[in-house]
Amino acid sequence: MFQPARRLLLSIGLAASTLVVTAAPAAQAQIPYLQLPANQPKYAAIVVDAKSGEVLYAKRADSLRYPASITKVMTLYLTFEALASGKLKLDDRVPISPHAAAQSPTKLGVAAGDSITVNEAMAAMATKSANDCAVAMAEKLGGTESRFAALMTLRARELGMQNSHFVNASGLPDSRQITTARDIAILSRAVMRDYPQYYRLFSMQQFTFRGRVMANHNHLLGRMDGVDGLKTGFTNASGYNLAVSAVRDGRRLIGVVMGGSTTASRDNNAQDLLLTGFNVLERRARGEKITVAQNMFEPEPTGPMMRPSIEQGDSDQEGVRIQLASAAPPPRMADVRIVDADKTALRKSRAAEREEKADKKDKEDHGKWAVQVGTFKSKSDAREQVSFVKGRFGRQFAKADGVAERDGGAYRSRFSGFNESSAKAACGALKAKKLACKVISPG
Repeated sequence: MFQPARRLLLSIGLAASTLVVTAAPAAQAQIPYLQLPANQPKYAAIVVDAKSGEVLYAKRADSLRYPASITKVMTLYLTFEALASGKLKLDDRVPISPHAAAQSPTKLGVAAGDSITVNEAMAAMATKSANDCAVAMAEKLGGTESRFAALMTLRARELGMQNSHFVNASGLPDSRQITTARDIAILSRAVMRDYPQYYRLFSMQQFTFRGRVMANHNHLLGRMDGVDGLKTGFTNASGYNLAVSAVRDGRRLIGVVMGGSTTASRDNNAQDLLLTGFNVLERRARGEKITVAQNMFEPEPTGPMMRPSIEQGDSDQEGVRIQLASAAPPPRMADVRIVDADKTALRKSRAAEREEKADKKDKEDHGKWAVQVGTFKSKSDAREQVSFVKGRFGRQFAKADGVAERDGGAYRSRFSGFNESSAKAACGALKAKKLACKVISPG
């Protein structure tokens, strides 16, 4: 839609929303002029007041999504942290390893064995979304990318990002790397709050490196008044993602849109959400009690729930897609039967018998079950994972023996000494935090 036409719709909508407010209770006030892509299965969005943290609008904000290159905001957050603590300096050199140089585009294209400054690496991540620079910085700070990713996940938990898990520093496709729109908003707010001196990086509309000028992928910079960051992202699996922030009349909003079908639709959606949010704040300042009504979108579909998964046979480079997991239908009343006392007693007897057999088997297998918590290329990384898990999940792993076992060309981080129930409980505790885990039975 052309920009003037969109503005006209916005103006008409504002007038219409005024009538709605006077006719409906304040708690149900609506702004019905937005036409947003709620029917797109990957779509999720949130709008947050950056100062107070109030959520002005949320749509599937806690549904799991792939972050794509928005991942680099967390990579940059840990880089800012290292600068603030004195661990890094802006002119320190960041070596480009063969692993970093081999990353898929988008990248800066620096050859293995070369190096760039910390300042150049940060600018390349914020504007060009350079995957090679993200990996090089991860190796600089964490020793290896996998170790750095564990630090990313740990910091995410500390910031309150309860549904995020990172396995790489760039956002390149991996089905284990997940987040939510709400978590991205929390991260965006943390960057502004904790490291305002470095936030300017997200405002750069272009970056010049060794004579090459590279434009920022965030097209709302310079297009929408007040926009000064943050980051875009895209893979086939994630769709078009955007975390964006804008300031008007001293008020700052953060908007996150995930799963857009095109760059243009994502950008227009994010812009409209921010405009609506600012309108709500302005009207509140005039004394109106109004919210961004959630029912201006289509209602959530009942039944299937959205979960990230790997699609079998997918030939795309990313190899990851979003699928709908079918939900079992609720039981019909005709399927419910009333049983007599004899049948009830028989069922209880059989249940007790099964429980007795399970207890017997548990005792026979006591100490023979194991839990695997990761596979790494180096023994030191495998050992560090053992220490990390034992430190963070002491209650479940306190009595287990953790080792780094060689298996072919890799090292597996494993804990032994469990019975079946304790192994499953320990693994369940890790999976609840979106960490990799596998129960290994005897034999």
